[in-house]
Amino acid sequence: MQVCRCAIVALEPREKLEFNLGLVSAGGSGLRKVIDWIALAPHLGEEIVLGNDEVLVLGQVSPSRWTDFDELAKAHPRDALDSLLAKGLLVAEGSVADRRDHVLRDTHWRSASAVMHYASRWRGVDTEAMEQQFTEIGAGDLLERLGPPPPPARERVPAEQRQRLAPARPTALDALLDRRVTCRNYDATRALSQDAFASVLYRVFGARAVDDFAPGVKLLKKGVPSAGGLHPTEAYLLVQNVEGIEAGLYHYHAIDHALEPIRTMPAAQTAALARRFVAAQDYFVGAHVIVVPVSRFGRNFWKYRNHAKAYRTLLLDVGHLSQTLYLAATELGLAAFITAAVNEADIEEAFGLDPLEEGALAVCGFGLRAAMRSEVEFDPLHAVWKAG
Repeated sequence: MQVCRCAIVALEPREKLEFNLGLVSAGGSGLRKVIDWIALAPHLGEEIVLGNDEVLVLGQVSPSRWTDFDELAKAHPRDALDSLLAKGLLVAEGSVADRRDHVLRDTHWRSASAVMHYASRWRGVDTEAMEQQFTEIGAGDLLERLGPPPPPARERVPAEQRQRLAPARPTALDALLDRRVTCRNYDATRALSQDAFASVLYRVFGARAVDDFAPGVKLLKKGVPSAGGLHPTEAYLLVQNVEGIEAGLYHYHAIDHALEPIRTMPAAQTAALARRFVAAQDYFVGAHVIVVPVSRFGRNFWKYRNHAKAYRTLLLDVGHLSQTLYLAATELGLAAFITAAVNEADIEEAFGLDPLEEGALAVCGFGLRAAMRSEVEFDPLHAVWKAG
């Protein structure tokens, strides 16, 4: 059997408290600090606990050259090798772990970016309890627990040394920006018009031009910038309440400005799925359309291979797209939201995405704002909800 080490793995020495009854009998508290070695390997998608022998062996196996397992066993403890193989950190040629490891290699991930991305993904997280905890803590208690926050603006010189700038002349863009408010109150009694739905999708995700940059290389012109003109971020949709469109899961084709159906479902099922997507943030569940910006890692990393800034450009993409979604929706009198507190693994399963090749980085949504406010929205300019 030929084996090698997986392509990407990071090791974290993590300290934990452990109770030992023998320490109590010796007159202590029974608590002691223990160091665990935690392996973070993106192709596995979970944290793996290692023993000291396994750590030493793992560091001596090549990730780029196949080695006969029996030959390795002559130089290293057999039980450590068997354990690493079972845990998927050593991969046997032709195994499932080998196939997953090769997907990661072929996508050209930079190791630090891959580890950070996969270590931050959620599955089945419910933020409702956390939200309740913060609701119950008053402002005074929050300051007492966390201390004062950093100031809202960085001050590098005294106020009298600042050079004041002329105020901007109000324009239609200012009025639009003032009305851009994250919505937590959606009107479930009305359906979103298909025209409004299509307009928002086109203005945010639609390709305005396709450029034949080089033989076999097509770049896109959209309403937002993207590194290299690659635009690797796709729009996956959970449609809940849009005129003339069945509720369910869709992919938006940016060049054809068309929906690609994935799976239709009853409205009750879409609400449950939306709740899982946004980690039980119920005030977002009612959005008429849930939009998941999904990064196609291979399209970005095709050009920026193992690049220190490549993953950062994917985050920028989602930021550009989400702000444009806010503005496109606001211009039409609609409401929008974005959240990073999402269950990425559940989203990827629902849409049939391989997280080594395509991944959700956030969840957005838009729709019709309710006439009455039941959830608090941050609107200090009173542009949406009038004071009083």
